[in-house]
Amino acid sequence: MNLQQTMLSAIETELKNQIARLDQSHTKEFHEMLTYHMGWTGEGAGPNAAGKRIRPLITLLSTASINSNNQINKGINLNWLHAVSAASAIELIHNFSLVHDDIQDNSELRRGRKTVWTKWGQPMAINAGDGLFVIAYQSILDLSKHYPADMVVQAAQILSEVCLKLTQGQFLDMSYENRNDLSIEDYWHMIGGKTASLLSACTHIGSLLGYAKPEIVEAYRLFGYHLGLAFQVQDDVLGIWGDESVTGKSVASDLVEGKNSLPVLFGLSQNRHFSTRWKQGAITQTEVSEVAKLLEDEGAKEYAEKVSAEQTQKAMSYAEQAQPDGEAGQLMLGLANMLLKRNQ
Repeated sequence: MNLQQTMLSAIETELKNQIARLDQSHTKEFHEMLTYHMGWTGEGAGPNAAGKRIRPLITLLSTASINSNNQINKGINLNWLHAVSAASAIELIHNFSLVHDDIQDNSELRRGRKTVWTKWGQPMAINAGDGLFVIAYQSILDLSKHYPADMVVQAAQILSEVCLKLTQGQFLDMSYENRNDLSIEDYWHMIGGKTASLLSACTHIGSLLGYAKPEIVEAYRLFGYHLGLAFQVQDDVLGIWGDESVTGKSVASDLVEGKNSLPVLFGLSQNRHFSTRWKQGAITQTEVSEVAKLLEDEGAKEYAEKVSAEQTQKAMSYAEQAQPDGEAGQLMLGLANMLLKRNQ
């Protein structure tokens, strides 16, 4: 196995070990809810149901890619496996948010399978999400087996801050629904709290656990943050103009669901034909192509692609400052490019 495959295998093993805390005779079904959501059990279980584990992978690659010249003390004997419980914690937080998001968004399917709330009901699903949240903190505290207490506390603080940002971003996302008075600035507050904050936590915690110097940790953090912004803007573009056969996502959904994506907010700011139609009410499936063309004609696609390119450039400039090293560094930059250059 290459380094990436080795890391993914270690991540999966750690996740299973952490969630096994609930594998007791009196909580078998509770444990099953979590293993089902993680993609390990139930109908349709497997890699497609589990997801790509990109966030924990970026965390470990960040740890392993710290150049010895950029460490607090040169020549620290670093083993990225020591950071795997932090990578697990980040993935558990991500999945906690997904379980709750599915309830809040009334989503019956995730990765082609019934969501936890659809199978077990909303009260049980809320509790399952809570379980993932608590286990995430137990997981990050397991860093104490390999790291000094002050570093463990710092990693836990970063995780706590990102959890608060996630809830802020979700609050804004839900409160923005059915509003037509939002600005592009409102959009940045929302996605900064959701997509970008979690990716920045990956590179932030990962580089911290690589014993990177403070200025290098900050460069890694900003790399992850702007990577997250660029990724979300690109996702917005693909959500309207992408190729369904490539993205696996219905391009009709974002417009039909009334999602306040960046192209939509740009279109509203132009106060032209798209804005008029959007304010008249819900977009139907039969109108999607026509409304998408209106948006494109009014410059929304070009604008969003330009913004995504700008955020990509910012992310890569911080990556240059971070100086990721070795095979892990190459893999991390390759993964970033894969995220940002998805086929349209």
